[in-house]
Amino acid sequence: MTRPYRIASTLAAMLALAACTGKPDAAGSKAGDILAMNRDTTVHPGDDFFSYANGGWIKQNNIPNEESSWGIGNLVVDENLNRLKTINLEAAKAHAAAGTPQQKIGDFWATAMDSTGIEKAGLAPLQPYFASIDSLNDIKGLPALVARFDQLGVGSIISMFVAQDAKNSDAYALQFWQSGLYLPEREYYLKTDSTSLNILKTYQQLVARFLTMSQLPEAEANTQAAAILKLETAMARVHRKLADLRDPYHNYNKMSTAALFKLAPALQVDQYFKILNVPKADTVIVGQPEYYKELNTLVTSTPVATWKAMLRFRLIDNFTEALPDTFGIEKFKFSRLLSGAKERKPRWKRVLRNEESVMGELLGQLFVKEYFNATAKQRYENLVEAIRGAYKTRIEKLSWMSDSTKQKALQKLAAIKKKVGYPDKWKDFSSLQIGTASYVQNLINGNQFWWQYNLNKLGKPVDRNEWDMTPQTYNAYYNPSNNEIVLPAGIFTVPGHRDEDLDDALVYGYAGASTIGHEITHGFDDEGRQFDKEGNLKNWWSDEDGKKFNDRAEVMVRQFNNYVVVDTFKINGKATLGENIADLGGILLGWDAFQQTEQYKKNEPISGISPAERYFLGYALGWLGQTRPEALRNQVLTDVHSPAKFRVNGPFADVDAFYSTYKLTPANKMYLADSARVRIW
Repeated sequence: MTRPYRIASTLAAMLALAACTGKPDAAGSKAGDILAMNRDTTVHPGDDFFSYANGGWIKQNNIPNEESSWGIGNLVVDENLNRLKTINLEAAKAHAAAGTPQQKIGDFWATAMDSTGIEKAGLAPLQPYFASIDSLNDIKGLPALVARFDQLGVGSIISMFVAQDAKNSDAYALQFWQSGLYLPEREYYLKTDSTSLNILKTYQQLVARFLTMSQLPEAEANTQAAAILKLETAMARVHRKLADLRDPYHNYNKMSTAALFKLAPALQVDQYFKILNVPKADTVIVGQPEYYKELNTLVTSTPVATWKAMLRFRLIDNFTEALPDTFGIEKFKFSRLLSGAKERKPRWKRVLRNEESVMGELLGQLFVKEYFNATAKQRYENLVEAIRGAYKTRIEKLSWMSDSTKQKALQKLAAIKKKVGYPDKWKDFSSLQIGTASYVQNLINGNQFWWQYNLNKLGKPVDRNEWDMTPQTYNAYYNPSNNEIVLPAGIFTVPGHRDEDLDDALVYGYAGASTIGHEITHGFDDEGRQFDKEGNLKNWWSDEDGKKFNDRAEVMVRQFNNYVVVDTFKINGKATLGENIADLGGILLGWDAFQQTEQYKKNEPISGISPAERYFLGYALGWLGQTRPEALRNQVLTDVHSPAKFRVNGPFADVDAFYSTYKLTPANKMYLADSARVRIW
């Protein structure tokens, strides 16, 4: 089960790197100075810093056909994927003893890569589940079938999970979230522009195609595909908007289980619990009660044949990669509308993506042994403390915050827990069964393992040492309930460069600002600031300070609302506010910390670039790349992160040190008057 409660993450370009050696002749003595080589010096840095910093590389590197975007992040991911591929190939050759990590990894890989066997099996691995759908005769049996499919990893209309209680972070709670949509976000169902209408039309065709390919008569498949789209559109109308999901109080609705049963009697939640062996729970937290109220109506008003067709489609779609290739090809044709990619990724990359979802931390144990040692772990822990120290000083000097709120902010900052590289204690995968029966069965076993793993938390003490990402993940996050930042080993990679070849300026911009400072600032963004030092949803701000924060944040909302991304699609300043605040905060903290280094104090240029300039170029390097228009449109509608270009140019326009470093004047396109700049942290 994916936990839908927000974990603020860096997503595609939150890169980090290595030791702060401060060598004056570093920055790629063997590979060349990456910061100098990537520039497009025909662009003025004050007009479009993203293009100035990265434009040289972008001009020389087209987006590969299999990708929706291409940049340094993809290079890092590819490097790590090749490392994981080596681990898998070695495990497959080892024929290790049953139950060992190598046996599970090796068998998963060998079975998933056996395309001949998968083609021969056809839809046979799904036949028992088709039979259970066919046996559904009335609506009363729907919740039970939904429950069984949820266990298989086939989500549909109910999103139930166990997570920390936002107002009592020491306890796990049973929680419900809005669900039911196949497309990434409600707006896809409700927008009436030609692009959105084409996506809906093509989605309906995909549903009909999958139903027909699973032996449903063509006429019935077409009828049910139209009915499914109508049903999902009705659900979308009661889904909360992306920006509204960022209000933790509005999405915290605690009620008795009896009240939930009454809210949606047609869902028979008590039977749903019984089938899933849910431990006794007196209360639940419902994120969006209006969704479940409307779902209750839709369950009774929608013909059972449509529900059966929806579950049939979701079953096929969920296991597409483990079925004959014709299914994967059909799904890819549709996904191109959202990603812009022209070709499917090779099979081995698709297999690794599924394998990571099943046993990513098991792979991670082998990954860190080979590619991330204890010395590197300590190095990044030290960098975290340098950034924390810079934030402490910045809070102490705030002119707009009262002393009482400052003290609580400082207490929360000091309490932030750092997790760097990999867990101190690994998850136990001994009960996960992986064999050679079928690719589908291995995926089902994995889904069932994780479903039970999550459910087993209910009623037990909160494990604050748990990681929600694997060590090899190219990402990072702040978890408000634990008041922690988590920095997996996978982000500490710079392709083509060794750690010791990187100067402090590059490191403090690239890692200190865009990852570490960014994640720490999430504890104090528009959403994170509403949690206290113990991770509880609790107001620790004075009314006056809270108003001052919101007024200053509103300046950022207005700034980003004006950025046009592609066509008429603009950034949603409210939905992206937390990430934009974290970007700006990270840049300011990284800069403050960098000024304490020897490189900054000596002010010796490298490749003719001053340390101050290298800091800003280092930050921009983390966003190096380009994205197809289709993917940009999708990002604007579905993502709380602004597109890469605006994660550079947007916050830089608010940083005074950027103006002084590059001598900006009102004639420059990025210039904002001092009164229009965002002043929060």
